[in-house]
Amino acid sequence: MARKTVIFEPGDADRRERRRLRKSARAVERAPATESSSRRDRRLPDAAVPGPFGPGLLEGGYWNLAVSAIPPHQATSQHIAGIYPFVADGGLGHRGPIVGVDLNADALWHFSPWDAYVDTSDRGAFSTNILVLGAYRSGKSATVKTLATRSIAFGHQVVVPSDPKGEWVTVAEAIPGGSVIRLGGGTGARLNPLARGPRRTGTSDEQHEQMVKQRRIATLIALVEMALGTVRLTAVEHAAIHDALERCIDRTGDHPTLRGVYDELGEMASEANTDPHSQQGALQPRFVLRRFVTGDLSGLFEDESTVEFDQDAPIVVTDTSELFARGELAAQLTQVCTTAWIQAVISDRGAHRTRYVVREEGWRDMTSLAALQMFQQWLKLSRHYGISNIVILHKIGDLDAVGEADSVERALAYSIIGDIENKFIFRVNQQEYRGLRDRLQLPPAHADLARQLRKGEFLAYVGQYSYLVDCFATSTDWERNLFQTDDAIDSGDHDDDAENLAVDLDALWPIDEEIDTDIGGWLATPSPEEQK
Repeated sequence: MARKTVIFEPGDADRRERRRLRKSARAVERAPATESSSRRDRRLPDAAVPGPFGPGLLEGGYWNLAVSAIPPHQATSQHIAGIYPFVADGGLGHRGPIVGVDLNADALWHFSPWDAYVDTSDRGAFSTNILVLGAYRSGKSATVKTLATRSIAFGHQVVVPSDPKGEWVTVAEAIPGGSVIRLGGGTGARLNPLARGPRRTGTSDEQHEQMVKQRRIATLIALVEMALGTVRLTAVEHAAIHDALERCIDRTGDHPTLRGVYDELGEMASEANTDPHSQQGALQPRFVLRRFVTGDLSGLFEDESTVEFDQDAPIVVTDTSELFARGELAAQLTQVCTTAWIQAVISDRGAHRTRYVVREEGWRDMTSLAALQMFQQWLKLSRHYGISNIVILHKIGDLDAVGEADSVERALAYSIIGDIENKFIFRVNQQEYRGLRDRLQLPPAHADLARQLRKGEFLAYVGQYSYLVDCFATSTDWERNLFQTDDAIDSGDHDDDAENLAVDLDALWPIDEEIDTDIGGWLATPSPEEQK
């Protein structure tokens, strides 16, 4: 068996001395070994001993003729980053608000979807939308509130089209200048989902009219198909809705409402000179819209709006918590109406305003093919209007409620979610492993880690890069109390009301105007859709 020599060279030995020691070590390795010789009797040649030290003894170490056996070291990249700092990622830089701490790099983690979009390096993202996925009590709601409220200091507006639990109302009331629109509960407030909205800057008259018409038709069809469930509208029923809308626009001077369309459908169904097929096609949509005119959703969406969207408010929340107690279908119809109204008033590129649109219970926007198509269109045009849609889901399985298995609706729903490039993945349930692998294409190690995350920790995917972030590591007591969403099961005493929680935003998140990022420039740049 060949012998290997391990040498520990003195630190102060010069080059000639080191070369002589290595030559002697090679001579020892080549020397034949006899059976009578033992390891204890082996001695180094005198030529290998430097200076006055005894035979085999070297300053700073010893010779060893034994074979070195060093076991390999195995560890995750998270632990190796602590041993070898140069493998830790540098993060996304210092643009945007602080969201948390990058646990791999042990550094603050900043994030802004608009800055990530305009980033020309390989870290850039191709979308401003964000998918937030996590189980109950994983910390996703508090993290979204942290990102949104801290972004206010950077000039971004926060819009919540539908707040089903009233969680964002407390946040809006705590922030100076926040606006809350309450629906139901005797407030008398109404929103018209068919409102025209502001004129789109940079569009011709024909383009603007076409956009408004498409949005109105999409809203009407989404409401009717959602109420009908699995029943699809026929071509005749589609034509009836188009005709009723056109007649309502002509009669009201371009101020159509659900009540007006309902009345026009009734006249079409009763007119003697109307084609029998058109009469039959007007019946089904009219019965659906009846719920908004005389049913349980009356007084909310059937007439002209009685409230206005505050363009200057730092945060605008539509409180729909009272309506969501009326049943799941009422909740879905309400969310379509409020989102359509919000989309109409904020889709203006000329405003040069960047906004977060927080879509709580995002799966409710995708419960029918028409709703899916409308939702997909909103996501595609988000960067065109300076909007970042934050779509919040509890689990991938939420989308299994969309359509039948292997249906067009379900495939489109999974496609929409998969196309959202920025993803925040919080702790998920055990059964979500396959969904993360197959639907979101997460690596196996990441899918395993997602089941072990602590509250407030999440995997952040921005473009082609991923990060492990702890949001709560940078949260203040004020934020934790304000963003608490487990009041019903928390035994702690939370008596602070909105007035006690109201603070000065500049004091919380001081921003140096000289380093503040200017996002308005890219809003003025023609989008790929406009260039075509």
